[in-house]
Amino acid sequence: MRSVIDELRAKNEFQIVDRKVTGHFELAAVCQASQRKSEAPILFQQVDDSQFKVVTNLYGSRERLCRLIGADDGKFCRQWVELIKSGGKAKNQNKVKSADIKRQEINLMSLPQITYQEKDAGPYITSGIFLAKDPDRGIPNLSFHRAMHVDDRELRIRLGTSHHLTHYQLEAEKQNEALEVAILIGAPTPYVFAAAASIPKDESEVEVANRISSQEILMRKCQFIDLEVPAETEVIIEGRILPNIKKPEGPFGEFKGNYIPMEDNHVVEVLGVTARENPYYHSILCGSTEDMRLLEVSIATQVYKRLSETLPGIIDVACVPNIMSTVVQIDQKYDGHARQVMLTAFGSNHDFNKSCIVVDKDVNINDFSDVYWACMMRASAQNDVLLIPDVPGFYRDPEKDHWGRLGIDATKPWGRQENFERTLVPGSDSVDLNSYFI
Repeated sequence: MRSVIDELRAKNEFQIVDRKVTGHFELAAVCQASQRKSEAPILFQQVDDSQFKVVTNLYGSRERLCRLIGADDGKFCRQWVELIKSGGKAKNQNKVKSADIKRQEINLMSLPQITYQEKDAGPYITSGIFLAKDPDRGIPNLSFHRAMHVDDRELRIRLGTSHHLTHYQLEAEKQNEALEVAILIGAPTPYVFAAAASIPKDESEVEVANRISSQEILMRKCQFIDLEVPAETEVIIEGRILPNIKKPEGPFGEFKGNYIPMEDNHVVEVLGVTARENPYYHSILCGSTEDMRLLEVSIATQVYKRLSETLPGIIDVACVPNIMSTVVQIDQKYDGHARQVMLTAFGSNHDFNKSCIVVDKDVNINDFSDVYWACMMRASAQNDVLLIPDVPGFYRDPEKDHWGRLGIDATKPWGRQENFERTLVPGSDSVDLNSYFI
């Protein structure tokens, strides 16, 4: 992560907050207000009395994500699938010795204590990447999970039913054993992408991170658990998920924009914490653009992979305005093409694809205003809207609030495409307004 921060600072892309702020709501308020106006990452120089500089919205721009994986044409999903399949080419072979990255032992509660939403139970770690191994097969897994601060020796976490880490924990618990975990805050960017990705259970996200990295990822052994972690990680929390113990966790304001109520959830016993010198702390406001873009890495690429393996003319996939809404950009090949795309997209992910909108290649799928323009100008409300009732939705939905699927064919009507050609003002994309206005 630090190399990304250094690069963005060198390009003056950061919004820098020099004044001291509190982690109790103020940091999150500044973050949310800033994101309403800009996708710029934010650097907080002083949060309470913490030694950590706090960065947020680092991955909150699709354009930045494209840059980070070398998607020069702006087609993130296509490039990501190719990287996963073939591995990246190293751009920089300069090696840094692990011993050169000095670390200090710290107390857990010396981390920035950030409370984000009004009714959150207290301070949370929101950017923690959990590294654990399958107890039976030894396959490592990387995944994001929230963690509620309790004290220097305890965190409480929520594990979703579909997460691979949940299955690891259950396997360990069957043997009445704790599951060793390392929680990485500010990990190298390939680890961030790999943790956000969706891959089969029998594959390793650590191997994915190594394949897509532009240079060698140096590792170090943990002190208290039998795991190796990236030496460049800003903060490493070593611990274990205790078997057969659950305690109250929450409420917490999550990505859907509402609160998850207090529940009895898993407990992590913290064994030790280390940080780099002059450390950064990565903070993610749940439901923010950064949260959505990282979730999109998983959902959009999963949909793109399934579509491109099944149907022709698939250009790109995005999740706008949030991950419950999938937008697919296609090059129409035949009558009914868009309907086949919708049905295939719905089948590729049963949790998040609540709606699917299909558009032509002249529509910017990362701008929902443009997507909705296509819905209004190219889709017939009575002929091009597909409603599929009684289909289960998001896995945590006991009241069936997210059941059903909505599909909209917002492509140009087949056989009459010339009647729906968009107007164009030549040169408007390249105008330098500073040369015209005083």
